[in-house]
Amino acid sequence: MSRRSGSQRGFESLLAYIGSELAFESDFYNDSYLDRRITARIRRTGSDDYQAYERLLQRDSDEQAALLDSLSINVTGFFRNPDAWEGVRSVLRTLTAENRQVQAWSAPCADGREPYSLAMLALDDPEIDARRLDILATDINPDILEVAREGVYEASQTSDIAEELAPLTNNQQYVDRDADTFSVTDRVKNMVTFEQHDLIRGDPKQDLDLLLCRNFLIYIDGSYKDPIFETIRGSLRGGGYLMIGMTETIPAGARSDFDAVDKQHRIYERR
Repeated sequence: MSRRSGSQRGFESLLAYIGSELAFESDFYNDSYLDRRITARIRRTGSDDYQAYERLLQRDSDEQAALLDSLSINVTGFFRNPDAWEGVRSVLRTLTAENRQVQAWSAPCADGREPYSLAMLALDDPEIDARRLDILATDINPDILEVAREGVYEASQTSDIAEELAPLTNNQQYVDRDADTFSVTDRVKNMVTFEQHDLIRGDPKQDLDLLLCRNFLIYIDGSYKDPIFETIRGSLRGGGYLMIGMTETIPAGARSDFDAVDKQHRIYERR
């Protein structure tokens, strides 16, 4: 099913219901992303079309929760795009050599695997002084933040966590494994602070040295990218680093504020 074969009116009615009754601000996201996630739920529930699915939502609170979980951007993994983390390694070596505390931010952090990867990388690399690194991890979804704080992950048919941890020299120092369950150790957890934050409407942070905002912009409607970059600009100190996703670009209105320092890995320096 897609909007080509379904009803545009039904799709718009469903988005209006989700916004008014479930308090999900669909305007932030591009329609193709929303349609993919909603269509997956329509198929899963056996609903005939958008209208039928809207009627299901009106009477089924469990499906409301399932849809909201599906709409949350929580696709992640340890060391996602492993090659890109070599760029992060270089940045952390540079920053922690400056004999001061380094402030990093992972936003949105989803289930925590990105900020934990940052902590593990710092602990694993002898040229990075992990004692100087403090990591803030934020997401708009309070439920996914609880998962992140627990730091417990299950391998599945689509998630080979042992393979995800391959960039580490010895992942047993950072993750305890019990069959297909992987638990992040306290040594790693203690480097990360989690809090709720809206990257579009929330206030900037202060004097950050490194901000990871990866694989988020591709889901966002173009009109909301400028507010996101206002937050990013206001959060990074001059000379601070920004890393975005491998298929993402900085909006035209914000490019004058950033110099590319590693184009291959999408790392930029705040002017």
